[in-house]
Amino acid sequence: MLKLDFVGNEPLYVQITRHLQSLIQSGELPEGSTLPSERRLAEMVGVSRITAQHSYNELRRRGVISSHGRRGSIVRRPENRILSPMNQLRGFTQEMVELGKTPSSRVVKREVTRNHQVATIFGLPSTTPLLYLERIRYADDVPLSNEKAWYNLSVAPELAEAEVTGSVYEQLARLGHPLSYCDQVIDAILPGNDDCAIFGIDPSAPCILIKRQSFSHAEQMLEYVEGTFRGDVYSYRMTLQV
Repeated sequence: MLKLDFVGNEPLYVQITRHLQSLIQSGELPEGSTLPSERRLAEMVGVSRITAQHSYNELRRRGVISSHGRRGSIVRRPENRILSPMNQLRGFTQEMVELGKTPSSRVVKREVTRNHQVATIFGLPSTTPLLYLERIRYADDVPLSNEKAWYNLSVAPELAEAEVTGSVYEQLARLGHPLSYCDQVIDAILPGNDDCAIFGIDPSAPCILIKRQSFSHAEQMLEYVEGTFRGDVYSYRMTLQV
């Protein structure tokens, strides 16, 4: 049983968090173990439910446990942080393969749509048909990215019927529209409700939002994508030269 120091300066939730993480790292609480409910944990160690909740939230932020509705909080599989170099235009599939991971995707939504706001980003009339593709991207079966992408069907109409569970970039190359370069913006954000459910993280956990505009050799914009990546697992590395 965990014995807490109620008179010292260290917050109680920090002590609980450290103890639980130690049990997880030692294997005493293996992957898939169900932790006590917040109420039960509070009763076991003699703290308020808010303190127990704070501790669980911190463990979720660290990616150590995840929430599964009525199943409660589950110990997650240990994960190594992914350090991805940012020195070349590559898709998620190629990136994961180069990092020694097995990539996969789940298509959440796929449709031909007309979106005035996105068409403006492409510099196209609002009535231009675009392929909208919403996918969850995995590495070794771990969800890393919640991706929403639009593709210019006026340039690559064949993409509307193409296979999209793998690399869309490879499909574009096969169709005669290889990408040449991209403009990319990276922001730090908090996850939305969908992101929390997909990644099993707390709403306070940091995420990375990548907005990318990708162009062909003919300077035609083919793709606009917004990908939310887990900040607890995913990092970018850049090499800068004078």
